Amino acid sequence: MFEPTSRYRGIPTAVHTLPDGRTVAHLRRRLLPQPEELAVVGEHVVVAGDRLDRIAARWYGDPEQSWRIADANRAVRPDDLTAVPGRRLRITLPAEASAAPVTGGPAR
Repeated sequence: MFEPTSRYRGIPTAVHTLPDGRTVAHLRRRLLPQPEELAVVGEHVVVAGDRLDRIAARWYGDPEQSWRIADANRAVRPDDLTAVPGRRLRITLPAEASAAPVTGGPAR
Protein backbone atom coordinates (compact mmCIF):
# COMPACT_ATOMS: atom_id res chain seq x y z
CA MET A 1 0.00 0.00 0.00
CA PHE A 2 2.89 2.40 0.81
CA GLU A 3 6.35 2.88 -0.65
CA PRO A 4 9.19 1.10 1.19
CA THR A 5 10.51 4.46 2.45
CA SER A 6 7.14 5.74 3.67
CA ARG A 7 6.66 6.47 7.36
CA TYR A 8 3.42 4.49 7.08
CA ARG A 9 4.88 1.29 5.62
CA GLY A 10 4.13 -1.63 7.88
CA ILE A 11 1.42 0.17 9.88
CA PRO A 12 -1.53 -2.21 10.21
CA THR A 13 -5.00 -1.27 9.04
CA ALA A 14 -8.26 -1.55 10.92
CA VAL A 15 -11.90 -1.46 9.90
CA HIS A 16 -14.49 0.65 11.69
CA THR A 17 -18.18 -0.08 11.25
CA LEU A 18 -20.38 3.01 11.21
CA PRO A 19 -23.84 3.04 12.83
CA ASP A 20 -25.45 2.69 9.39
CA GLY A 21 -23.46 -0.48 8.70
CA ARG A 22 -20.90 1.00 6.30
CA THR A 23 -17.30 0.14 6.97
CA VAL A 24 -14.32 2.46 6.82
CA ALA A 25 -10.78 1.11 6.56
CA HIS A 26 -8.05 3.20 8.17
CA LEU A 27 -4.47 3.00 9.37
CA ARG A 28 -3.85 2.33 13.01
CA ARG A 29 -1.87 4.89 14.94
CA ARG A 30 1.80 5.18 14.09
CA LEU A 31 3.92 5.00 17.23
CA LEU A 32 6.98 7.18 17.10
CA PRO A 33 10.38 5.67 17.83
CA GLN A 34 12.31 6.79 20.89
CA PRO A 35 15.01 9.12 19.49
CA GLU A 36 17.60 7.88 21.98
CA GLU A 37 17.20 4.37 20.56
CA LEU A 38 18.02 5.50 17.00
CA ALA A 39 21.62 5.20 15.79
CA VAL A 40 23.04 8.68 15.15
CA VAL A 41 24.94 9.00 11.87
CA GLY A 42 25.52 12.73 11.99
CA GLU A 43 24.46 16.16 13.06
CA HIS A 44 23.24 19.08 11.01
CA VAL A 45 23.62 22.65 12.24
CA VAL A 46 20.74 24.77 10.95
CA VAL A 47 21.61 27.88 8.95
CA ALA A 48 19.26 30.65 7.86
CA GLY A 49 17.10 29.49 4.98
CA ASP A 50 17.47 25.76 5.71
CA ARG A 51 14.50 23.56 4.87
CA LEU A 52 13.91 20.11 6.27
CA ASP A 53 13.35 18.58 2.83
CA ARG A 54 16.72 19.88 1.64
CA ILE A 55 18.46 18.59 4.76
CA ALA A 56 16.86 15.18 4.18
CA ALA A 57 17.97 15.22 0.54
CA ARG A 58 21.53 15.92 1.63
CA TRP A 59 21.69 13.24 4.31
CA TYR A 60 19.35 10.57 2.95
CA GLY A 61 19.39 11.34 -0.76
CA ASP A 62 15.60 11.80 -0.68
CA PRO A 63 13.73 14.97 0.37
CA GLU A 64 10.68 12.90 1.30
CA GLN A 65 12.64 11.38 4.19
CA SER A 66 12.36 14.60 6.23
CA TRP A 67 10.02 12.73 8.58
CA ARG A 68 13.06 10.73 9.78
CA ILE A 69 14.70 13.95 10.97
CA ALA A 70 11.47 15.03 12.66
CA ASP A 71 11.22 11.68 14.46
CA ALA A 72 14.88 11.80 15.54
CA ASN A 73 14.40 15.24 17.05
CA ARG A 74 10.95 14.75 18.66
CA ALA A 75 9.38 17.39 16.44
CA VAL A 76 5.67 17.94 16.79
CA ARG A 77 5.94 20.76 14.25
CA PRO A 78 8.69 19.86 11.76
CA ASP A 79 9.06 23.46 10.54
CA ASP A 80 10.19 24.45 14.05
CA LEU A 81 13.35 22.38 13.51
CA THR A 82 14.74 24.90 11.02
CA ALA A 83 13.29 28.07 12.54
CA VAL A 84 16.36 28.99 14.61
CA PRO A 85 19.82 29.08 13.01
CA GLY A 86 22.41 27.24 15.11
CA ARG A 87 20.06 24.49 16.23
CA ARG A 88 21.69 21.07 16.07
CA LEU A 89 19.62 18.33 14.47
CA ARG A 90 20.27 14.66 15.05
CA ILE A 91 20.51 12.64 11.85
CA THR A 92 19.75 8.99 12.52
CA LEU A 93 19.26 5.66 10.87
CA PRO A 94 15.70 4.37 10.60
CA ALA A 95 14.47 2.45 13.64
CA GLU A 96 14.65 -0.86 11.77
CA ALA A 97 18.30 -0.24 10.87
CA SER A 98 19.52 1.26 14.14
CA ALA A 99 20.91 -2.06 15.35
CA ALA A 100 23.25 -2.25 12.34
CA PRO A 101 26.80 -0.79 12.31
CA VAL A 102 26.91 2.94 11.55
CA THR A 103 28.91 4.19 8.53
CA GLY A 104 28.68 7.00 6.02
CA GLY A 105 27.74 10.67 6.03
CA PRO A 106 25.77 13.10 3.94
CA ALA A 107 24.96 12.07 0.39
CA ARG A 108 26.84 14.18 -2.13
